[in-house]
Amino acid sequence: MGFEFWMFLSLVYVSHFHFHGLSLAEKAPYYSFVHEAAMAPEVSFYDYIIIGGGTAGCPLAATLSESANVLVLERGGSPYENPSKPDKGNFFPNLLDVSPSSYAQEFTSEDGVYNARARVLGGGSVINAGFYSRAEPEFLKQAGLNEALVNYSYQWVEKKIAFEPPMLQWQSALRDGLLEAGVLPNNGFTFDHIYGTKIGGTIFDGDDHRHTAADLLEYANPYRIKVYLHATVEKIIFETKVFSRTRAQGVVFEDELGKKHWALLTKDYKSEVILSAGALGSPQLLMLSGIGPSQQLKKFGIRVVMDQPMVGQGLVDNPLNVLLVPSPSPVELSLVSFVGITRFGSYIEACSGISFTPSWSLNVAKALAAILNQTEQSSTKMFQEGILNPESLLDTRVRGGIIFEKVKDPISSGYLELRNMNPRDNPKVTFNYFQAPEDLMKCVHGVKIAIDAVYSKSFSNFRYEILSAKALLELIVNLPLNQRPRHLTSAFSLEKFCMDTVMTIWHYHGGCRLGKVVDRDYKVLGVEALRIVDGSTFTSSPGTNPQATVMMLGRYMGLKILQERYFGKYRKK
Repeated sequence: MGFEFWMFLSLVYVSHFHFHGLSLAEKAPYYSFVHEAAMAPEVSFYDYIIIGGGTAGCPLAATLSESANVLVLERGGSPYENPSKPDKGNFFPNLLDVSPSSYAQEFTSEDGVYNARARVLGGGSVINAGFYSRAEPEFLKQAGLNEALVNYSYQWVEKKIAFEPPMLQWQSALRDGLLEAGVLPNNGFTFDHIYGTKIGGTIFDGDDHRHTAADLLEYANPYRIKVYLHATVEKIIFETKVFSRTRAQGVVFEDELGKKHWALLTKDYKSEVILSAGALGSPQLLMLSGIGPSQQLKKFGIRVVMDQPMVGQGLVDNPLNVLLVPSPSPVELSLVSFVGITRFGSYIEACSGISFTPSWSLNVAKALAAILNQTEQSSTKMFQEGILNPESLLDTRVRGGIIFEKVKDPISSGYLELRNMNPRDNPKVTFNYFQAPEDLMKCVHGVKIAIDAVYSKSFSNFRYEILSAKALLELIVNLPLNQRPRHLTSAFSLEKFCMDTVMTIWHYHGGCRLGKVVDRDYKVLGVEALRIVDGSTFTSSPGTNPQATVMMLGRYMGLKILQERYFGKYRKK
């Protein structure tokens, strides 16, 4: 790195300790700079306008506010209004909440797979399973990120929100089962991405309270930042002149009462609009603003600012398949605490004792009871009660655990298209799961490893001997996990099982890919004063969970943008 950058970084340190030493930065949830969008002036001016207060947007905004005036426009509400709602025990109820004020906005892909996108300050870090793990070195190298600044940015995040999870009996038994199944070695606790089994970080503290990207706003300079909630950006405003490159000028957003507001950039030519709306929101807003495939834009009567056919392309979701394993022994409440990272491209994780909504719990209980009723050896008290009263097998909290198998770096990719011109609605999304045979083979191999772990000696106390592997597969096949048709052989063929029961692990990415839509500085190609800093730029999902890297990228790019603003373009030496 150049001398200028390290000098700049030292100034950031001084600024950081100056503000925080005087206790001017405020503790969540008492951010005086967070308001409802209805309180926004009709017209306002900022050095940086960030669209999306999510996993990348919050650390990005906190960083930029150290030396510039920043506006954050978040379409959702605050996770602090109900402090216990994002906590560990409410993981699935929050994802299954379909109310207008929910943290997750549901959508179903054209592949027939249920999915959700975050709609809350803090983004996906408010609704995910909480696993915290850094990216693999190959990802960082491919993105051209500086190792020293990456490590500093990770540490900045980790000081505020990352913890070491407890490894209780159920998770420990399954980890040991994976070791028996050959997922080696046992790496213990680490944030790093390492082959074998490892205990990763978590954003849940010792009281099972969730810490999110919104907590990173505690780093912000409260006098230089404004955050508006329930602010739906309708489009980015551009200035177009003959013989000049198109330039972003600001945005139009609507508050919860339907009133329009204009947020504009200051006259400083280094001021920018930054999209951090995620893999669905960022390409959708680019298109709504006139940047995208011209044929699609014209279909909706959108004025074409720039024909960019790669916007919305290269959208990828990591396929997920699961096993639900009832347990004869009590299980603890746990979300993802460890991961098995195979060398063939499959990741295996788990949770236990989690809660569903009552309707989902009843679906699972009835499916399990139907399978047990076909089992000749179903003479135990638990099974007799279950057949007569399926709700006793599973109340809203699972008496057992769920094992996740995720395909890493799928070759199969899809695309995003506009459904209409309403930015509140989800776009039309196609992921093309298992279009590539290689992806399907990874799933098959990964599910085999998961089954081997379940039937290992280490895991024997947490499974019923009379439940065969076929019965576990059949249970999943019979659940309404997606809208895809079922083959008659789904419980006998792992290929059919993977295709028929595929789900999402919410790690979808792409749509504004690096090198296709943005350059190495995350600037939108062919446009001035517009960047994209979020997972839509990724060519793969980093690590076993992308949230650590998305938050790191917000801090990383915030520092680079400020350095460029005050010292010129960042240079490596």
